[in-house]
Amino acid sequence: MDLGDVPFSTDIFDVVNDPSVDIVVELIGGYDAAKELVLAAVRNGKHVVTANKALIAVHGNEIFEAADKAGVVVAYEAGVAGGIPVMKAVREGMAANRIDWIAGIINGTGNYILTEMRAGREFSEVLKEAQDLGYAEADPTFDVEGIDAAHKLTILASAGFGVPLQFEKGFTEGISKITPYDIAHAELLGYRIKHLGIARRREDGIELRVHPTLVPKSHLIAQVDGVLNAVLVDGDAVGQTMYYGPGAGDEATASAVIADIVDVARGVACGSSQRVPYLGFEPDAIEELDVLSMEDVQSAYYLRITALDRPGVLAKIASVLSEHGINIESIMQKESELKDGRIPVIILTHTVQERQMNRSIEELEGLSDIDGQVIRIRAENFN
Repeated sequence: MDLGDVPFSTDIFDVVNDPSVDIVVELIGGYDAAKELVLAAVRNGKHVVTANKALIAVHGNEIFEAADKAGVVVAYEAGVAGGIPVMKAVREGMAANRIDWIAGIINGTGNYILTEMRAGREFSEVLKEAQDLGYAEADPTFDVEGIDAAHKLTILASAGFGVPLQFEKGFTEGISKITPYDIAHAELLGYRIKHLGIARRREDGIELRVHPTLVPKSHLIAQVDGVLNAVLVDGDAVGQTMYYGPGAGDEATASAVIADIVDVARGVACGSSQRVPYLGFEPDAIEELDVLSMEDVQSAYYLRITALDRPGVLAKIASVLSEHGINIESIMQKESELKDGRIPVIILTHTVQERQMNRSIEELEGLSDIDGQVIRIRAENFN
């Protein structure tokens, strides 16, 4: 690549220490080196544009405090949902709203895998294809186990609710245990499985969770397929809004990075380096709300139970659920699926606390009529 007269260096701190540089763009990713670079730039009075969601989610509180003291900007739109300007929407466009919840497909790799599995393909097969296509890394852990989505959700929740970044307190569950069988039976029940990040404001704290979720097929977000992202935001004034588009990729990320550079440059040109607070709220307005335990979360549940083909087994399952205050919405058992004396039982429950479900699953797995683990997938209607 011909850079012409543009200086080139293999030492990242040459950029940070160059007095002619006003804005440092950090795209190296990771935690340690990126944090050192960004804090050095801030100390030297330089604005920073980053696409590093992991850095912001884990070290953002420290970085924003340092930037505020130095009077510089740290812009991070590209770190959340790539080319979708959702952070600008949450921090600025929704400023008149009290945001009650945010939910989204915020990892394209996971969404691609679940989309392709609807054709009956196995997780491992589609993951390999995603790696071959460049959608997933050689080590796909961050994508398929929900860590990447959790980084983004942490940032969205902080900007939406005006709370500190609390990545380490969120709940994260991946998609590696989802089977084509679950996807097919969710479809029969009128649902689609999506890997969602969900943040909800409650009187006693906030929910911060990433996990596979059954969503009604009629909902817009259920129809977002492939590597695309979508974020739902519910505000008290506007109701539900959805932001949809490419969440990753070279051009989508570059679009967001350049938008941030332009935004910072405009602010500098106008003599106002930071016109919008980092998380959309002034520092003294940030609330120290706790992230709630997953046991305190309420949702409906899809359960897959492998039962021995014995008389009365369904009655035993229903009795255990009833004892824990769990009502059944629908139950599905097909004689054609009987194999080796075992038959899958699919149950969709009404909304209950996770604590109740944990106890009922523990009891179900202890029954002599139940073989192996009870598989659960949470369900959301977004009403």
